[in-house]
Amino acid sequence: MISRLPRWVEYGAFILALIAGSVNAVGLLGFTHQAISHLSGTATLVGASLTRAPLAESLHLLTILLSFVLGAAFSGFFLRNRTLKLSRHYDLLLVTEGCLLIVSIWLLQDNYPAGHYVASAACGLQNALATTYSGAIVRTTHMTGIFTDLGIMLGERLRKKHFDKRKAVLFLLLITGFISGGVIGANLFSYFGFNALLMPAFLCFALALSYRVYRNRMKRRR
Repeated sequence: MISRLPRWVEYGAFILALIAGSVNAVGLLGFTHQAISHLSGTATLVGASLTRAPLAESLHLLTILLSFVLGAAFSGFFLRNRTLKLSRHYDLLLVTEGCLLIVSIWLLQDNYPAGHYVASAACGLQNALATTYSGAIVRTTHMTGIFTDLGIMLGERLRKKHFDKRKAVLFLLLITGFISGGVIGANLFSYFGFNALLMPAFLCFALALSYRVYRNRMKRRR
């Protein structure tokens, strides 16, 4: 049951959504107005560019898609399965994500297209951290599925079906985190440009450290 969901998952999900929202805001404002934390729009642009744009633009967009997949593959190699578990290598993956975001800053400031690819890989890595736990699909880099699941739950409630309040709270935390991250990212970008990505990078490091401390504490209690 979703009621078994540990509190650290909810806190972590909120912060991860905030990270993704801030990265996406910087992407929309600075990556030629292109989203970076999810691929629906990018995949559409690939299809459109194949008929109208130069080949170089199509290859650029395709590389962004591939980078996202490679980031997710990196997570998949270390996590091995999608079940949330305290012993997973979440700290290593979060540190890696933070490092990728810092590298992307350096590349983007020098107008290297590779900065887009590194940032996309960071988002793919984070999205693969989103896992399945007791029927809750946790996605932190895009909100389409979250809004859809929340709508389904509301529709089922109208049919007098059981409404899982804990799952609804989780989804609302994800939505709030993503929107809050967008607000913060947009404001930071207006002052600091691509250096705004330092904020989500350091949040990754702080979350990794918090997870490691919490995991070690739980080990000692056992």
